[in-house]
This record gives sequence, structure tokens and C-alpha cells, in this order.
Amino acid sequence: MHRGQIHLRYLLLWLPFAYCTSKDLPMCKESDYHFEYTECDALQSRWRVAVPNKVDICTGLPNPVKGTQCTFSCSEGEFLDMQSQQCKKCAPGTFSLGTGVAFDEWDSLPSGFVTHGVTTNSGDAKTECSNSTWTPKGDYVASNTDECTATLSYAVSLKKPGTMSFEYFYPDNNIYFEFFIQNDQCQSTDSESRWMKISDSDFSKYTVELNSGNNVLYWRSTAYTLQGSAVKPVLLRNIAISGVAYTSECFHCKPGTHSAKAGSARCAACPAGTFSNKGATVCHHCEQDKYAEPGSGSCKPRPTCTNSDYFYTHTPCDSDGKTQLMYKWIEPKICNETVNGAVDLPASGEKQTCPPCNPGFFITNSSTCEPCNKGFYSNGTACTECPVGTEPVEGLEYKWWNTMPSNMKSSIFSREFSSSEQSTAWEVAGEYVYTAPGDQDSDYLTLTLNVPGYRLSQSMTKDSERSELSRITFIFETKCTADCKLYFLAGYSQWNNEVVEQWKGSNGKQSYSYLIQSNSTTSFTWTFQRTEELNEERKYSSDSAKIFSIHITNVIGGVASHCCRCALSTADAGSACVPCPPGHYMVSGTGVCKSCPPNTFIRANQPVGEAACIHCGPNTQRNKAHTACLSDCTLDVQTGGGVLLHYDFSPLSNATAFHSSPRFTSKGLRYFQSFNLALCGKEGRVPATCVDNVTESGREVKGYICQSTVVPSDLRSKSVVSTQPFIIGDSLIGVTTDTTVSQISSSKWLFPSASGLRDVIFYYKSSETTQACKKGRSATIRLRCNPIVTAENHIMLPSNCSEGTCDGCSFHLLWESQHACPLCTKDHYREIVSACTQGIQRTTYVWQQPLQCYGGESLPAQKVSACVSLDFWLKFGVSTGTIAAMLLISISCYFWKKTRKLQYKYSKLMMSSGGKECELPTADSCAIMEGEDAEDDLMDLTKKSFFTKMRSFSRERTSDGFDSVPLKSSSRYLRDDEDSDDA
Repeated sequence: MHRGQIHLRYLLLWLPFAYCTSKDLPMCKESDYHFEYTECDALQSRWRVAVPNKVDICTGLPNPVKGTQCTFSCSEGEFLDMQSQQCKKCAPGTFSLGTGVAFDEWDSLPSGFVTHGVTTNSGDAKTECSNSTWTPKGDYVASNTDECTATLSYAVSLKKPGTMSFEYFYPDNNIYFEFFIQNDQCQSTDSESRWMKISDSDFSKYTVELNSGNNVLYWRSTAYTLQGSAVKPVLLRNIAISGVAYTSECFHCKPGTHSAKAGSARCAACPAGTFSNKGATVCHHCEQDKYAEPGSGSCKPRPTCTNSDYFYTHTPCDSDGKTQLMYKWIEPKICNETVNGAVDLPASGEKQTCPPCNPGFFITNSSTCEPCNKGFYSNGTACTECPVGTEPVEGLEYKWWNTMPSNMKSSIFSREFSSSEQSTAWEVAGEYVYTAPGDQDSDYLTLTLNVPGYRLSQSMTKDSERSELSRITFIFETKCTADCKLYFLAGYSQWNNEVVEQWKGSNGKQSYSYLIQSNSTTSFTWTFQRTEELNEERKYSSDSAKIFSIHITNVIGGVASHCCRCALSTADAGSACVPCPPGHYMVSGTGVCKSCPPNTFIRANQPVGEAACIHCGPNTQRNKAHTACLSDCTLDVQTGGGVLLHYDFSPLSNATAFHSSPRFTSKGLRYFQSFNLALCGKEGRVPATCVDNVTESGREVKGYICQSTVVPSDLRSKSVVSTQPFIIGDSLIGVTTDTTVSQISSSKWLFPSASGLRDVIFYYKSSETTQACKKGRSATIRLRCNPIVTAENHIMLPSNCSEGTCDGCSFHLLWESQHACPLCTKDHYREIVSACTQGIQRTTYVWQQPLQCYGGESLPAQKVSACVSLDFWLKFGVSTGTIAAMLLISISCYFWKKTRKLQYKYSKLMMSSGGKECELPTADSCAIMEGEDAEDDLMDLTKKSFFTKMRSFSRERTSDGFDSVPLKSSSRYLRDDEDSDDA
């Protein structure tokens, strides 16, 4: 029923025509007219006048009389009797708010309410939003769930200051929800106080004071459905406004409610199993074969009971270590077990052996499970103290389900907000916990686990870039015949969390792991919904989800299932256990620390065994803590030609942000994929950060590369809205020109290049896994030399993978920059020597083309040097050759003449010997006597040709080793001597 404001019409009645027609019209009865008040004058007084219901039906209306003061009003449960101008109580079966109006029925939009939808991106996209409005749903009105902005407004005029209250349910932070008021001067509520908070329970109540005069109330919502997941709408109900004026009548209670006493301000809902009609004073019980939900206006026939109408659970263990199997009907029980074909509830009480306690707990004498004390561990039976040199590895592990753990809670969220008596959505069943049948198939069955926080154990390296703060792992399965969904959410409370992963339909038994990166993530929720269809009957009660085990590591105040051995040392007297020094691993089972090989780091959470030492990738060095590999942004590459190239990427090391080309959802919402990256750097570098500024938690992730979704918006005075951040790479694998490192590939076809210089590739990997990326995400950044690019963030994505990835797990980026070129050296330029002109020669240095270097050595300046021309050297060579030839001829003639003299002297010596062998004449003197030169002239110089003379220089070697020299002149003298002897 609509109990809207009664709009007064302020009239001054002038009825001169009544006297002219009074003879033809009957006298007016009370049913022919009603009373209204005139407008208030300056003295805040008014008149009560009679207004005919129809024109010209009667005559003789009551005369105007002095009315009540304009500030007069009635209390709740009363109405103003205009005949007596006195307040009277409402009759049973009716109610009144006195000076207020209320809206609690939403079968249709009440009179005075206006709703419309507009586009979010200020008209950038041609999105049809005319149908994106607030929709009445019976007991409440629901907001839109698409990318449009839907507004619900109501205008009210107050005679005096009043209040306005409403109840809302705001469960999804993917919707922006605001409420504000505009007054007579069109002044709105402060922007900081207009934003509604996420609901901490099913419904939250909001109350605000209103000033007298005109007030326009606005409820506005905007949704963001970037990943195609369903968004829960904002729900409004029970809108009440006081201070409007007065009410001259009481309103009947709607069906399903009643008021038993006179003067009621509200009607109470009928309990389950009862119903009522409009204006009822009592609720009537349904017949035995029918049932009614709370607040029903009629009863429905009970369906036949089936196996889906009951569920089973276990009682706590007794002193004998036994538990009982109990069967219960789903509440409220609506099925009929007395008709033919109906099933009976199985007998309860069957005793079974209690399952063991969970790891870290022990069995008490009363067969209950209690946690072990600090410093102890257990496998679920008895607690054992950790030995010397070890420490307990604290966490929470649930794999036996006899009772629901104290830090876990199950609840039901009904889309129809029924007042079902059932409050348990998940039931324990020994080896697993499962979803019990709900009141409706569309109900959300939630299981929430809360932890106080996380802390690394002492055996783990505290100052580590790769140490896991915590990890939650659970094993589950779903069996469904309809379109069921299982959601896993994480956040800082049950009502302030985000969907991490979801599964649709039936899923076999499998394990899922989620890396916890912040101490603010302390709440985990599993939500199961059988179907989104709103059915009055239960069709899919047998569909269920089961969780077999849940394990969370490094929980503060947790329990231990084992102890971790560490190095024995007295360096820290306040510590019970000391880990190995950086760069050392523990020899398994001994507690002895051993050094890792050079340039290796320790694998996170595995400081035992030599397998914990991991070699750093190409061109990376371990950090001081021996927990990760880093790059100092420099690189040396040996080319095929033997040239050594030096790179320095320091100008690119600062955190850099860029985004993809704009994309659009099916509704036309424009958004971008924003990337933040920190290429390299030593310890203390500033990591790349991606944040979520949608929720109040402000969650952020840090690493080498991260991504978030950015939506341009003017909401909350923000130019962009950043949401859904995740890490792509939190560890550096290697830096090289090779296209594959550690099974991570960067194919050349992703970024074709015509240059002969190979790209330098940085390889990254993330330890965070998802259902789609079971081995984690990976990323490659290609650095390509381009000396003409001056912008430092000239980053591109593959043309055939516009979002940077083709499979959702491997991301690839290309970064062109002049700083990606090798440093210039002498090998990158050449010299050009000019000709010698006028005794001057110039040497000029130019870069090799195409230029493929930047920075490093600068190009040398031009050199100028003195030189000698070619004409001078030609003249000098001819002159020198002529002089040398003349000198050679002179020397030849000199030695020829000298040789002739020696021949003569030798022959003369031989003649003096008398012909005896091996006997030489006695030398009278070693000197050349005077006149010997004259004898030279007596030599028989027979005229010979030039060639004959040249032959005479040749000598023949005799058998005694001497040269034979023919001397004609000597023979002549010898013959003369012989002739003289004969004489």
C-alpha cells in the first residue's frame, strides 16, 4: 500500500453560483465533500474550508472556520479528524506515522518518486542507459548492475524541521552508492558524507536531519562490471520522512502484516505458518497441509518430502570418543511426509568413531580437541615439544570436521530476505564440510574464516623480496545439476572483500592456492549459490559444495604440525632458534649450516637441503640477503664478430607507468589496462606499485611488473578509478639476448625487427598462481635500440595481443629507447683522411651507419696536421737515384783498376819463384819499391774487346787449390830468359 504524502490544495472558495442553483440541487451530505486547510498567512494561521468532491452535485457547504495553527501536528498512531480538528487514534488493522510518510511497499514505484539512467563516461560512448533505473522488487527497490549511473529521487516539502531514514543493503564494492539532498537553494550534501559505507550486516539504517522547506532526496548508483562477473545490486527499503505536515487518515496494514491495538504506528509481519489479509488485526494459521513463509498474505500447498528436504550433521565427541550422526529437516519445514511417496526422516543417533584432531591439536580426556602450547607440535594426537635447534612452524590446518572451528562461521544471505529460522549454511561431516540445503535455491551460503594476522617464522629470512608472508590452500569439489557457482573471496572482513576466484558447475576434487601479500587480508569467505533463478520451490537442494581441507601458513597465534630445524647458535640469547647465516642452507636432519655455491640464493620457505640453493639467471647477481637475484642495470654482450658491447640501462630503472589502448565493455564503458614496471636496480630500489582506490582498504601490490584496470571517472573527485591490481613479475629470472630462459620464451614474431642488433630481454616471473595460471604469471620486456627515440616510456604491446598477453599468463612488452642502445666505443666510428693540400692534411671522424649506440665515448674532434706534397717526393727520389747511380759506377771502375794491379803483382811473384812448387822468393822488401808502378805500364796490354776483357777476370781453380791466371807478359819474359841461358 502506498502511504504517500497528502498534497494540500490551498483554496478560497467563492460560490456565488450556488445561490442561483440552490433550488435545483439537494443539500450536501458529509460524503459529498471533504475539508482542507488554506495556505498559512504571515501569522501562521489558516482556515478550514469544505471542498466538494464533485462539482454541482449539492448545495449548502459548511462555512469556513478558523483552523489549527500551522505548527499543529499529531503523534504516531494518530490522525487529524478534520470535522473536530482533533487528533484521534488509528483503529486496529491500521497505522499512522503522524507527521511523517513511509514507503515500505515496492510493487511499483510510489507516486512522487522519479528514476532515470545516464551514461558514466560523460557521453564518450554511445551507451543506451534509459532502462538502467532503480527497479521495484516488492519489499524493496533495487539499483542497476551495469555501467550506467541510475538515480532515484523524491521531492518533499517540510512544514518544520524533520528527519529522513531508510534501510539499505550495500554488499558489493563494484558499485558506487551515494545519497545526498538538495535544498531550496539547490545546495547539495557535502561530497565527503554522501558516500554510503559497505554494509556490515544484511541491512544498515541511515538517518539524516532535514530542514523545513523544499528538499529533494537523491539515491545514485554506478556499477563497474569489467570481468563479466555478476554484481550485487544496492537494495533500499523502509523509507520514512517526518515533518511533512499532518495526515488526515490512517492506512490499512498490507497483506502479511497486522496491527492488533489501536493507535499503532506500524504493522507487524505475520510469522511463518500464518497469513493475513489487508487491514488485518490478527494473523491466521494455515491448514495442516499448507504452509506460509513469514509475511505471507496467503498459504501454499505443502510439497511431498524428498531426500533433498533433510540434511545430516555430527554431534561433538563424547567421553568415549564417539559422535552421533544426526538427520534434520530443512527449516522452515514445508514438505509433507504423510502423503504417499513421501520419504521419512532417517533415524538419528548412529554412533561413529570420532575423527582425529586437526594437526596442532591434541585429544583431551573428555575426547575434545585442544590446541598445543607454544613451542609444541602434534599430528592430531599428542603434543610433542620441538627438539633443540628447531622451531614450530605455526599455521592453521583443518582436515577433520567434527565440529565447526571457533574462528569459522556459516551464514545464509537470501536474495528475498526471508526470515528463515535456518542459520547454518555449511555443516560438518567428518571428512569434509558441505553446504546444507537452503530455504531457497537462490540463497548465498557463506562460510567465513577469520585470522588475526601473519608472521614469518625465525627459520625464514625476514628481509627477503621473495619470502611468502602467507598462503592459503584448500581442497574442494562441487556437484551440481544447475548453474551453480562457488566464489572464493579475500579481504579484511566478511563484508569488505573481493572475489579472488570462482568456479561454475560441477568441479572434481581439486586444490587451489592463494598467496597472501598483506596483513590486512584476514578474512576468507566461500560462497555457494545453487542457481540465480528465483524459484518458489526447491529444485536443486541436492547440489552442494564440499571443502575437504584448509591450510594457512604463518598465522599469528596458530598451531604447529611440525618443527623446522635451524642452525644452533647463541648469537641471539632471546631466540629459541637461530637460522643459518645468509647464503647458507641447512643439511637436512643435522642442524648444520653449509654455504651455498657462488651467485646462488636461498629458495623461499625451503632453507633445508642443497636444493634450496638456486643459481641466479644470466647476467644477474644475488642480493646481500641471498634471497633473490638482481640486476645492476648494466650488461656486456659479445657479438659474433668478437666486438664487446656495453649497456647501461640505469636511465630506465625508475618505476614507469603506461597503459594500453582504450577498450570497451558490452555496455560501452571505456577502460584501460595500466602497467607499472621497474626494470632493474640494486637493493633499495623503488618497486612498481599498482593500487585499488575503489575500496576503503586501498589494497596495493608491488613487484617488478604489475597491472591494474583503470576506468576514467569523475567520481569521488578522482580522474581515474583503479581496480583489480595483480602482480605479473615479482622476481627477476635473467637478462640476456637469448629468446628463452627457464622455460620463458619471447618469440621474435611478437615484435619483428629489421635491425641486425639483437634485443636485450629481461625475464620476470610471479610466484602467485591462479586457476588459469597454475605455474604463475611470467613477463618479458624487450629493450630495443632506437637512438632517435627520446621519450623514456616508449613502450608497446604486441599487435596481435592488444592487452599484452595472448594466454592471460605470459605477458610481453617492447621498450624502444636510446638508452637501450650499447654505449658508443671506437668501434662505432671511423676516420676520413683528406688529401695533403698546401702542406695541410685534415682527419675527420664520423659514426658508422646505421648508428646503433648512444652515450659512451663522444665523437673525436677533427685533427689538422702538416704534410709534404707528392711533387717534392718525386723530385727528391729522382735526384737521389741519379747520385746513387753515378757513385756506383765510380766505385765499380775503382775496384776494376785495383784488381788489374793485383793480377800483375801476383804473376810477377810467380816468375820470381823459379818455377818451384811451394816455394816463393824471398821478399827483399814488403813495400812497393820505386819504379814498380812504371813496371805496371810494361804489361802487355793487348787490345781486346770489352767482352774479352770481362772474360779475363774469370779464374780457373787448379787441383792444388790455387787459381790459374793466364799472364801473357810473364810468359814472354820467361822465354827470353830461357833463350839467354841457351846462349
